[in-house]
Amino acid sequence: MKLKKNLFAILLLLSAVINAQNKLYTEQYRPQFHFSPATNWCNDPNGLVYNNGVYHLFYQHNPFGNVWGHMTWGHATSMDLIHWKHLPIAIPEENGVMIFSGTCVVDKNNTSGFGTNGKIPMVAVYTAHIENVNQSQHIAYSLDDGITWIKYANNPVLDLHKKDFRDPKIFWHQQKKYWVMALMFPVEHIVQFYSSKNLKEWQHLSDFGPAGDTSGVWECPDLTQVPVKGTLEQKKWLLQTSQNANMQYFVGEFDGVKFTNENPTNKIFRPDYGPDYYAAIAYNQLPATVLPTSIGWVNNWNYANDIPTTPWKSAMSIPRTLSVKKINNDWVLIQKPVAAIAGLRKNKITIDNAVVSDKKTLPIKSKQFEIECTIEPAASSVSGIRLATGTNNYFELGYDATKQIFYIDRSKSGNTTLNENFTKKDRFKKKITLQNKKIKLHIYFDNSIVEIFVNDGEAVFTAQLFSDKDDGGIELFSDGERQNLVVYIFGK
Repeated sequence: MKLKKNLFAILLLLSAVINAQNKLYTEQYRPQFHFSPATNWCNDPNGLVYNNGVYHLFYQHNPFGNVWGHMTWGHATSMDLIHWKHLPIAIPEENGVMIFSGTCVVDKNNTSGFGTNGKIPMVAVYTAHIENVNQSQHIAYSLDDGITWIKYANNPVLDLHKKDFRDPKIFWHQQKKYWVMALMFPVEHIVQFYSSKNLKEWQHLSDFGPAGDTSGVWECPDLTQVPVKGTLEQKKWLLQTSQNANMQYFVGEFDGVKFTNENPTNKIFRPDYGPDYYAAIAYNQLPATVLPTSIGWVNNWNYANDIPTTPWKSAMSIPRTLSVKKINNDWVLIQKPVAAIAGLRKNKITIDNAVVSDKKTLPIKSKQFEIECTIEPAASSVSGIRLATGTNNYFELGYDATKQIFYIDRSKSGNTTLNENFTKKDRFKKKITLQNKKIKLHIYFDNSIVEIFVNDGEAVFTAQLFSDKDDGGIELFSDGERQNLVVYIFGK
């Protein structure tokens, strides 16, 4: 009887350790090429803006503890979106008013009037949060490139006297010659759009929603113009929202007043199908030669406070470039890891024409690496890769050819009992159509974070796992059918 074959082609690349600025970055679960605060809690990325060759990352931060609370804007900068420099706290909580999520712009034309003596102001628009009382929109400005901030004396700039009204995303609309702000009515599942000539006075333009996933409160709107993949000039508008522990996106047109969704209203589209990706927003004011780029929070509100990391908690995703592509009449978001991360690759090991039955252990042990893999599954087979393997432990990602399902499974990945919701959320899947009978995987593993880009970024899965210290093996598996493999390994 002729055996069916699963053909694997694999590039495995170990990334150089970065961020090891001091002894803080040697902890067991500490990611090395994902941004994490030196100490204490962080959540949503805020104020992503590019200015004078520098990428700014502000983020929700608790300067007093390793759980959520005392929301303040932390701050870091980078020249390449991979290597980060920690900076002092940017905008602090004061007098019981927390600094919730928002965005920044460089007000190059000084529309706000905050610029003095030729200095160009950086302006932050954020939600001022008074617990269980009010959420309103405030602004602050900086004249020294985001190091020190002055809160506007006439705050708030927009207050509807609501308890839930938050997360402004702002950008300059070139055709309309005004600033646009997207804001969330979380309970009502509505994104509101406003305009302003000066960042201080805002007029309501339109609403979008409810639509798509309304199972949880809506948060963190992000409206960004992105290119259509494979074209030189065509662009679409991408609207992303977050709800409880998931994200979704819509693709269509924005005329400066109203957003129109062009995807089917009966389908939900997600930028990430794993459990640990949330509140992603895109950078403002990138150079024209740089693709739109976003960063998301790697954690999940259902167990965020309980992940076993200390003295820090939570990290940011690998920055992702954004475009869209028409697939079967749907606009699909295409995400790829920012190109600069390839600079971390080192060395190379090659294994040619390997044959495996059941499973094959690769000749390397690591918890920090990158894999590029092409699998040609046999009919009716289940095949894939297990990461962080050890005694009865592993994180599994695979393709079920019968069901045409790609899945990840962390039920055997080590410490899975840190919270009952973490225990329950152990398997995630999406139907994936093979391309020329193959599925392509691009995998990043970083101590406690795995990000998997499927079929050149048509789907992405992000998950946390907390494996045992010595569980660093990598193996290929199938359901017992024969496999032909070609393996390329790049390592330290």
